[in-house]
Amino acid sequence: MLYRQLLIVVAPLTFPVLPVAAQRPAADSTRAERERLVSMQLLPRGIRDSATLAAMHMVPRHEFVPAEARGLAYEDTPVPIGRGQTISQPYVVALMTELIRPRPGMRVLEVGTGSGYQAAVLAAAGARVWSIEIFEALAREAKDRLRRLGFTNVFVRHGDGYAGWPEEAPFDAIVVTAGADSIPPALVEQLAPGGRLVMPVGDPYTDQRLVLLEKDAAGRISSRELEPVRFVPLLRGVR
Repeated sequence: MLYRQLLIVVAPLTFPVLPVAAQRPAADSTRAERERLVSMQLLPRGIRDSATLAAMHMVPRHEFVPAEARGLAYEDTPVPIGRGQTISQPYVVALMTELIRPRPGMRVLEVGTGSGYQAAVLAAAGARVWSIEIFEALAREAKDRLRRLGFTNVFVRHGDGYAGWPEEAPFDAIVVTAGADSIPPALVEQLAPGGRLVMPVGDPYTDQRLVLLEKDAAGRISSRELEPVRFVPLLRGVR
């Protein structure tokens, strides 16, 4: 759970035109819920990037949560998806997306596909996404779900996220959706010069903070701690 709360008076929402794959999934029956999520949960808490807000508005989160939990789909809360994993709360998804500064054509590595929701948001913001999931069943389900919803710019595979996806590197950005006590060196190596990596770092069972790592044009690394967060542990091996 995150703790930043800001009360901000905002102007009426406008959203940029998104790729076709991002426009297809949005069902009219949940339009009001998605608008409420953006206006009542994301904007007041400081999310400002237009591509991120548009993606959060367009992607149907109810398609990524279990059927029995669909009543929670547009609440700002994580939801269990089985195998000890969760779909992150919408604010966290939006924050991590905004932090990498999404833009059309950006190449993004995601570690921890889960249900595929974070990958869908990144793709809806214009990125091409390579996503790794340690649980074979979740990888298979996410791949099928993303294909069904029209996200042709997301590529999912079953594997160990600690190793990244070296044959597709370098990446303009890397998003890690599970916590560890340090950032895996392979991921830092696969980040392109000028790239950004965002990941929860700290004790995977107690105290974590979201860390933003940046690699400059010369390959120098800098990082800073941001919000307190709580993510599932980043596991090793495959399941």
